[in-house]
Amino acid sequence: MGPVIGEILPLAIGVTISPLPIIAAILMLLSPHARRTSLGFLVGWLAGIVIAVTVFTLVSSLIPATDPSASQPIAGVIKIVLGVLLLLLAVKQWRSRPKPGEDAALPKWMAAIDTMTVGRGLALGFVLAAVNPKNLIMAASAGTAIGLAALDVGPTIVAIVIFTVIAGASVAVPVIAYLVASDKLSATLESLRVWLVGNNAAIMAVLLLVIGVSQIGKGIGSF
Repeated sequence: MGPVIGEILPLAIGVTISPLPIIAAILMLLSPHARRTSLGFLVGWLAGIVIAVTVFTLVSSLIPATDPSASQPIAGVIKIVLGVLLLLLAVKQWRSRPKPGEDAALPKWMAAIDTMTVGRGLALGFVLAAVNPKNLIMAASAGTAIGLAALDVGPTIVAIVIFTVIAGASVAVPVIAYLVASDKLSATLESLRVWLVGNNAAIMAVLLLVIGVSQIGKGIGSF
């Protein structure tokens, strides 16, 4: 189980430091209905992570098991393909960086966060976790690593839980902290939001590049 945890940890960290869901969570925490919408968003975010990684775990577990010391061409191809997709996303993110003096462009739906209901917050959290291409590919990579390891049910569940806890921490921590001490966090959250908006593309480009190269390397090593 140790090698599997070691393989999914970078992927979980890749999801947790993705700026877009953090920005969305912060905007909800600064909105008029902060408590309700942020909790809905958190539930959707965690559910999306769990469902995405579980689906890919189940699908990849259907691949016939092979001798660990032998080459694993199917696993290698899957990892290389996922790595290439991450590199392509890295290039796209890098090209989307704002030019000097230019404001960073954000999705239009962020303007509607102030009026979001709990249900819409939950749906948004789910979409950002399970449908957003960057996070979906990383969840797919983690699920593939878990499924191909052919672990028993208990260790498989533990691996999924560990991935979910780490990947979901970036949204869970500010939401829980706000519920505990909302008066003291408003200024800090606003400063963090401004910094993340300005550096969103660069952060994701570097992150996707590192994880993509790592996945390709592991894929090549599987042959």
